Amino acid sequence: MTRLQEAIAHLDAGIARASETVPGLPVREVVLLRLLLMTGSSVLEEIERNLKPYGMSDSDFRTLMMIYSAPNGRASPGELCNAAQQGATNMTRIANVLVKLGFVTRAASVEDRRRVELSITPAGKRFARKLLPSLFPRVHGAFASLSAAEKKTLDHLLRRVATNIDHLTATDSRP
Repeated sequence: MTRLQEAIAHLDAGIARASETVPGLPVREVVLLRLLLMTGSSVLEEIERNLKPYGMSDSDFRTLMMIYSAPNGRASPGELCNAAQQGATNMTRIANVLVKLGFVTRAASVEDRRRVELSITPAGKRFARKLLPSLFPRVHGAFASLSAAEKKTLDHLLRRVATNIDHLTATDSRP
């Protein structure tokens, strides 16, 4: 049994025990949420391991790819914060990393001098085109046992869960 499979077995046993003493525990939903977190965390660890030799984190690389795929290869830090699910302070750190690596430049917008824009450099484009294909086998491998129909269903279901989470967080009145 692999490390992730062992963790899932431990999770199942723990939730089963907890359900015996916690009335109304939504067992199926708790298991699903924990599975999402565990698999996501495992994938993130793998991505981070592959990016570490380049001095990058997942959030750095995701941001680079958002700039790479943005119209004209440019985006403002504010736009990137929302898309990358990062706060302004962390986006500043990410921009600093990408500028230091020579993958993006930071400059005032031509249209609005008050707005800062990050633009991908030729080196950033080359890096993205070089690194991405090396990640493809891992991406394919993660979903290897799923049929095309199952992948489509998983995509649909995860988007529905994301919509539910958006509704919950939009109406959450907790401090």
